[in-house]
Amino acid sequence: MSKITIALVGAAHIHTPGFVGTIKNRFTDTVTVSHVYDHDLPRAEKTASELGATATANLDDIAGNPNIVAAIVCSETVRHEALVLPLIAAKKHLFVEKPLGFGAPDARVLAQAMDAAGTLFSTGYFRRGDAKMQFLKEAVDAQKFGTITRVRGSNCHSGALGGWFDSEWRWMADVSQSGCGGFGDLGTHMLDLLLWMFGTATSVTAHLSNGTNRYGCDEWGEGMIRFESGTVATLAAGWNDICDPVEMEICGTEGHALIVNGKLCLQGKAFGDAKISEPYAGEIGANIPAGLDAFLNALVTGEKSSALVSATEAAYRNAVMSAFYSAAKAGVWGNVAK
Repeated sequence: MSKITIALVGAAHIHTPGFVGTIKNRFTDTVTVSHVYDHDLPRAEKTASELGATATANLDDIAGNPNIVAAIVCSETVRHEALVLPLIAAKKHLFVEKPLGFGAPDARVLAQAMDAAGTLFSTGYFRRGDAKMQFLKEAVDAQKFGTITRVRGSNCHSGALGGWFDSEWRWMADVSQSGCGGFGDLGTHMLDLLLWMFGTATSVTAHLSNGTNRYGCDEWGEGMIRFESGTVATLAAGWNDICDPVEMEICGTEGHALIVNGKLCLQGKAFGDAKISEPYAGEIGANIPAGLDAFLNALVTGEKSSALVSATEAAYRNAVMSAFYSAAKAGVWGNVAK
């Protein structure tokens, strides 16, 4: 198996250390990192030293290097368009940490450019690889819940309570650089799952709150989504929760699913004697590669996980999240642009 050369473009995101660990621990025999770019050269130097790579503040050292086949973009979201377009033009395969764009318009531009280039793309919606989520998507597709009337998804943590964004990651709570606060930051992961499972959204509304007001942006929110199918979902996300015990609930005319404290509970004729009051004892399969793991696997072996995310999908999540924020500001239900 041949070794491929990649680069890291931006080292600003809070997930950068985790990505560095993924590369070092799992792919050192098949992947090498030659360059780390950041407009903040000392930040590039710090991450480059961990990877044995060359630090640079010149993007062309990566875009213009024919030996580099792919880039992992972990910059401030507001910089994505300026960084990603030259990389697309250079035909680099790209993993762009979520969200794809600062807002819906630039995300759409980037997706169209990547589709035209025909290169490999994915982003950090790693929750798709969870065996429970894979199982639920298959059950939804097989109509095992009957007519699904309501769904609830939640993705919350204590980031604002714990001051996670006070120093090194401060930009992530600065909407002029991130494009959103806690609802968008965490909500986009659960939004991806909801759209992946239940299809096209027609309209949304939301309530956003600054919570502790530690950062002067939205720290939590509650959204509602209407789908073309008639299903209605609610979405909770934010940085003001000490725990998040109930991740997902699916209610249908023939079945019910609940993920509570990490355990999948089911009830309905398609699930045998299972009771919603206790963890499901049946076989649900195993986790599959997702997020950066899936992207690197596809680069190295050509194996494309079903958890890979297309550029068009990523841009659509930007569009729906932008609609949430617009609807919350206006206090209305807002349509989602297709």
